[in-house]
Amino acid sequence: MSNFFQLINISKTFEVNKKVKVLKNLTFNFKKGKIYSIVGPSGSGKSTLLNILSLIDRPTNGHVKLENTDIKFEDKNKNDLIRANKIGIVYQQNNLLNDFTAIENVCLANLTINNNKNIALDNATTILKKIGLSNRFNHYPSQLSGGEMQRVAIARALVNNPDIILADEPTGSLDLETAKEVFKIFEKQKKPNRLIIFATHNRFFANKADCQLEMNNGSIKIINA
Repeated sequence: MSNFFQLINISKTFEVNKKVKVLKNLTFNFKKGKIYSIVGPSGSGKSTLLNILSLIDRPTNGHVKLENTDIKFEDKNKNDLIRANKIGIVYQQNNLLNDFTAIENVCLANLTINNNKNIALDNATTILKKIGLSNRFNHYPSQLSGGEMQRVAIARALVNNPDIILADEPTGSLDLETAKEVFKIFEKQKKPNRLIIFATHNRFFANKADCQLEMNNGSIKIINA
């Protein structure tokens, strides 16, 4: 689909003592079946852009379209449903619930679209096995390594079989070898009907994307495609 996830003249301004324009009239069309990387220095707007794409934050100006339909950012309930059904998010900090086991963290994500606990448990079991955590189902985050916690976070993002996967520095806190293993999981998620976007400081991983974008001073440009 040529017009899958579109940014149209997106701007974002924050006001803390003074107005700071973090995103400046961004227009871009993300296509299904591709992996996009976003690079750029800290403060360039990468995380802000991902928050808008994940419908967590709203732009100051401009439009976001999903499958040619305008996103109404004021309709929080509808956007919560879109996010639960269509968007999987891997946060910079894994944001796992410390009082819940690995499988419970993933189950809870599936229960946002499926009220059957047995089905949610089956779905969580399947995805955790796929990413190599068969022996960590009942471990709490404090009992997992950094790489294992990030795998659980990825499983949580994948359990609802989303059309869109967004990841903010998914390998940022990991050593290189663990980061490579985690990145392979993302590569395996590529499908003709799925869009994957990740922000990173790591050029090694950024170069593996189908299309590499660079953000600087609130603007975006294609480095390679």
